[in-house]
Amino acid sequence: MNPIVGVLALQGDFQEHIASFRRLGADTREVRTEAQLAAVDSLVVPGGESTSMAKLMDIYGLREPLVAFARSGKPVWGTCAGLILLASRLQEQRPEPLGIMDTVVQRNGFGRQVDSFETDLDIAGVAGGPYHAIFIRAPKIVEIGPSVEALATLEDGTIVAARERNVLVTAFHPELTTDDRVHGFFLAMAAEVAAR
Repeated sequence: MNPIVGVLALQGDFQEHIASFRRLGADTREVRTEAQLAAVDSLVVPGGESTSMAKLMDIYGLREPLVAFARSGKPVWGTCAGLILLASRLQEQRPEPLGIMDTVVQRNGFGRQVDSFETDLDIAGVAGGPYHAIFIRAPKIVEIGPSVEALATLEDGTIVAARERNVLVTAFHPELTTDDRVHGFFLAMAAEVAAR
């Protein structure tokens, strides 16, 4: 049986993630409640507005269940705002991150909306040549813990994709392209965990 991929659907570009997974034939569900979270095998925390997403997470009582989900070993992937929320610490005062991945993150690390950019990246574990990545008001990973593996960096050495055991983060937006290789990488992670 294929693992069910959940996409946190409180705010942000969750529909785009769902479309990417569906192109790959994955069984995908929107997650807004603790019961819906309990019914999936892996979870994506999408891009969007991290402060709004954190507030909605608290309103829906999802903070503790999300932490427990990740700590149980189930695969979790955070893109852009999701990367911010999964961090152990932010350079800013808010929002309060979930503390799931051993990283220090700077919100809007590359600047404002006008400083958004696109670039080609080599991503460890993603075959098929460079990946064209879209960065929109992207966060910056400024520090990683010893158990975190950098999967992709910019030319200046800034880490823009990383993995710590069952947790994946990307500072860019793979859901805004038609190149589904990073989604495929996450599905492979989910299958690997499900097979244990």
